[in-house]
Parts: sequence; structure tokens; C-alpha cells
Amino acid sequence: MRALTNVQFIEQNGKPAFAVIPYDEYMKFLPVEDVTIPHEVVGLVIKKGMNLIKAWRVHLGMTQAEVAERASISQAALSQMEKSENKLRTATLEKLAGTMGLSVEQLRD
Repeated sequence: MRALTNVQFIEQNGKPAFAVIPYDEYMKFLPVEDVTIPHEVVGLVIKKGMNLIKAWRVHLGMTQAEVAERASISQAALSQMEKSENKLRTATLEKLAGTMGLSVEQLRD
């Protein structure tokens, strides 16, 4: 288990009563909800042979340049990710998911 480093403890009567953690850390402890992918995104993957990253980008009406800029990566790198059948690192998926307002699970093949 990962050690939390940014925890605030609140005491009552000299004893720990509450622990406050950053919201992002809290969200990691919650169970993963059902992952939903819109029909249009699935259609782009199946009919057009797009990977999920490109299908979501197209579905959201975003250009490669927009996603790349928001994710602080080059457009060429994003283009390779959209063509690639390679499994991307979790950190990369987190960055792209955050950029497009998605969960990592929605981008995993």
C-alpha cells in the first residue's frame, strides 16, 4: 500500500479523530464504477479501426493540437499514440484522460 504524505490529522480531546487527505488521493480509494463508453466511440473503434484515444478525441470534437497542448506533449507524440497498438503507461493514460475529462479506464484497451 502506498504511504500517504499529505494527510492532516484533526484531534478531539487530544486524540486523533479525523484524517483529511487530498481529494485526488481520496478518489483513488473508491471502487471503480462501471466504465461507460458512448456508442459513437465504440463505432469509431470498430468501423474506422481507431484506437480509444483517437476515437474519444474525435467524439469530443478536439483536434490533435488541442489535446497535445493541454496534455503538454507534442502533436507528433499524440499522433504516434493514436496509431500505436502499444499499451501506454498509466501515467500517460492519466494525463490524456485528465485532458479529455475521462477516466483512465475509458481509455484502456
